[in-house]
Amino acid sequence: MPTYEYECGKCRRVFEIRQRISDPPLQTCEACGGEVHRLLSPAPFILKGGGWYVTDYPSDSRKKALESETKTETKTEQKTETKAEKKTDSKAEKKTDSTSGATTTAPAPAPGSGSTKSD
Repeated sequence: MPTYEYECGKCRRVFEIRQRISDPPLQTCEACGGEVHRLLSPAPFILKGGGWYVTDYPSDSRKKALESETKTETKTEQKTETKAEKKTDSKAEKKTDSTSGATTTAPAPAPGSGSTKSD
């Protein structure tokens, strides 16, 4: 149901009322009994879909900043991955099976877990 705005000519009160489109417009003010007339007001609308935010259509300066930020993040991720790979390679020991000739990789022993026994 639409909402209509009315203004009283006598008391100048402005009020809203929900009415059906088929209902006749109000004639008298509920507060003072004066004559009312319907006001024209903009129809409410809802913005749906993309393109309604600043981030949807950025300016050239925002585009450049976003591109440089993305490049920086990519470089940081690549450095992190490279460091992780180097650590994994240095901690692993390679062993060769004498019967099949296959190479297996076993993790290096943890620091402090030496095979030295104290009696």
